[in-house]
Amino acid sequence: MTPRFVYLDMGNVIVNFDRERAVNNVAAACGAAPDQVREALAADSLSGSLERGEIDWPAFHAEFSRRTGTTSDASELAEAYSDMFELSIGMIPVIAGLERAGCRRGILSNTCGVHWEHLLARGFGVLPDAFEILAFSHELGVVKPDRAIFERAQILAGVEPGAIFFTDDLPAHVEAARRAGWDAELFTSPVALVRSLEARGIDLGM
Repeated sequence: MTPRFVYLDMGNVIVNFDRERAVNNVAAACGAAPDQVREALAADSLSGSLERGEIDWPAFHAEFSRRTGTTSDASELAEAYSDMFELSIGMIPVIAGLERAGCRRGILSNTCGVHWEHLLARGFGVLPDAFEILAFSHELGVVKPDRAIFERAQILAGVEPGAIFFTDDLPAHVEAARRAGWDAELFTSPVALVRSLEARGIDLGM
C-alpha cells in the first residue's frame, strides 16, 4: 500500500542532537558538575516527566535546582538544556520531495516545550511549515514506545493505521509502531529513507 500519511521522528532524523553537549551546557549554566546534572536528570526520570507533559518548565527548573542544590535563571537554563540540536541537511530534499509528491506529513516525537521553542527560534525553514501534524509527547501526554502515542497520532492524521508510514532511529519505537498497525522502518540515513519511500510508491523525484 502507498502510504497516505508519513510521520517522521524529529531527533536524529530531522535534527541531530548531542545529549552530552546539553549536559555540559547545563552544568556551566548552574555551576554543577556534569555527573551531578546527569544524575539529577535521570533520577525518577525528571526529563521524562517533562517530555510526557507531567510537569512544565518552571516545575522542572525548581526540581532540578533542588536536586543539584544550585540556583540559576530559568530562561538561561532552558536555553542551555536545549542548545544541542543541528538540522540534518540531508533531510531537506527528502522533506521537499514528500511535499512535491503531495504526501501528507507530520512529526511524531518525544520532546518537550522548551526544546520545540528552541528549534523554532533557530529559524530552520522546514520547521514547522513543512508539516501538517505535530504529534509531540508533551502535548499528547505519553511517550514512545507506549502504544497510546501511536493511537493518538493516528487519530490526528485521520487515516487508518495501515496507511501510515513512520521512521524513527530507535528500533523499539519502530517495533511499537508496527505493533500498532503502522508501516515503519528504522531510520539509518536520508538515502535509505528515500529508497524505502520509493519502494512504497512515493516518487520523491530524486
